[in-house]
Amino acid sequence: MTNDCQLYLITPPTLPGNFPDLLAAALDAGPVAAVQLRLKDLNDGDLQKTIERLRPVVQSRGVAFLINDRPDLAVKLGCDGAHVGQTDMKVPVARKILQDLTLGITCHGSRHLAMQAGEDGADYVAFGAFYPTTTKEPPEMADIETLRWWAQVMEIPCVAIGGITAENCAPLVQAGADFLAVVGAVWNHPDGPAAGVSAMLQAIKNA
Repeated sequence: MTNDCQLYLITPPTLPGNFPDLLAAALDAGPVAAVQLRLKDLNDGDLQKTIERLRPVVQSRGVAFLINDRPDLAVKLGCDGAHVGQTDMKVPVARKILQDLTLGITCHGSRHLAMQAGEDGADYVAFGAFYPTTTKEPPEMADIETLRWWAQVMEIPCVAIGGITAENCAPLVQAGADFLAVVGAVWNHPDGPAAGVSAMLQAIKNA
């Protein structure tokens, strides 16, 4: 089970001007399963431009490109799917918009929310945060036991998210996470995003 775990990148809260190059370098250090564009404060025009700039970088490398909160833009701009939070949109509504594109749902630490998301058509559920994280304040915490339970009894893939690094990811891989979603571990790596991806992949392999 451990070697089936894949890396799932989430973009940093603000993107530097050279981000397409950083993203390309990170993906070339792969394999990476998916990239989620998560920019909370951009207006639609700027968000659309960012999607159009980054989508070719991601998809040309055979990686899924998902948009946070915006199934409508994912469909309109040729992305591979969307990730939706509990307060953003009802799962059946997102499923209807996306049709056969990928739909991921934030479930925090709740087995109930995850089971409901699965019934409503989610392609994957995301549990977290498992560790303290600076990208969400304050993060809801999740229990590794929930991850283990889901992996054992459910078919729908699960993503572990929240403060995950190469140093602390082993228990999540061992518990059966299908994907590890990371932000800081890659984009804030002292030797650059490519080194961050390599370190995460090595840690997954070693777990």
